[in-house]
Amino acid sequence: MDRKYRVGIIGATGMVGQRFISLLDNHPWFEIVTLAASSRSAGKTYESLMEGRWAFDWPIPEAVRKMVVKDASEVEKVAADVDFVFCAVDMPKDQIRALEDAYARTETPVVSNNSAHRWTEDVPMMVPEVNDAHTAVIEAQRKRLGTKVGFVAAKPNCSIQGYVPALSPLRDFGISKISVCTYQAISGAGKTFKSWPEMVDNVIPFIGGEEEKSEQEPLKIWGHVEDGKIVKADKPVISAQCYRVAAADGHMAAVSVSFDKKPTKEEILKRWAEFKGLPQTLELPSAPKQFLNYFEEENRPQTRLDRDIEGGMGVSIGRLREDSIFDYKFVSLSHNTVRGAAGGAVLTAELLCKLGYIPFKN
Repeated sequence: MDRKYRVGIIGATGMVGQRFISLLDNHPWFEIVTLAASSRSAGKTYESLMEGRWAFDWPIPEAVRKMVVKDASEVEKVAADVDFVFCAVDMPKDQIRALEDAYARTETPVVSNNSAHRWTEDVPMMVPEVNDAHTAVIEAQRKRLGTKVGFVAAKPNCSIQGYVPALSPLRDFGISKISVCTYQAISGAGKTFKSWPEMVDNVIPFIGGEEEKSEQEPLKIWGHVEDGKIVKADKPVISAQCYRVAAADGHMAAVSVSFDKKPTKEEILKRWAEFKGLPQTLELPSAPKQFLNYFEEENRPQTRLDRDIEGGMGVSIGRLREDSIFDYKFVSLSHNTVRGAAGGAVLTAELLCKLGYIPFKN
């Protein structure tokens, strides 16, 4: 690529914003030119704002250290310098929807880490390897917004990033029922053990709104585009329980699944080994070479050992076996702030750029 896309990060001071900054450091296609956050943060350097708040072991990238943070609510000012933005803000959902639409109407595409637009019928909610066809709905969204270029694309909930990719290559066997329990790291709440010492040696059996998202969002991802909107799939039936556990990063899922036409174990393993999506075919910069990785060992995947597979962009699977109530059960693992958040959004942006949905402004 002869030139890089100019990128803004809206919500740059939060944990996901910090992860965006880390992943985009020296990215081959994207260059951060603008950071934005709340009015309280505006006018200060990123380095000064992050004193005592930077969540990672590595230092703040030099490229943004002295960058002055802008006020995210000054939409025209922020949008003037960028080709598109990533959005990861902590605000009420109605305010997030209004903010993201406002950026889109400046002809600035928005790739959102937020949940506010996930159920908007003409907003694609992307796992790029699974539902790239949903990009077709963007033209209808542009008509609604009155834009030529601007639109919003969303990333799904982090808790489903492990088991939806694992089940997607098996859908033609007719998935009828899913029971899933997720064991979710504290970074999913934007926390570290330093900021949330109550989580050490602890499990909390409730995460607000998470079970509803885990049961419904896969149906949109597995849906289809019709008459300018995404129509969600009518099955499978999904029952989810979500727990917060004492892990820094990595969401694990224990999945039980039934099929209309039960595959053999060998068929399932073959599908997982051979599964590739459009990001792999296009060799996008952030795409894992092997998206689904199966472990034969009975005690894998493990959160600490396997969450960083393929740079945190792969999915680890293990313990596939027949079940006495369902057909099969297995465990899967994904990195919640890489694949499940910022990394998944970066890969979505790469796909949208490659397909021509995000052009250079000038």
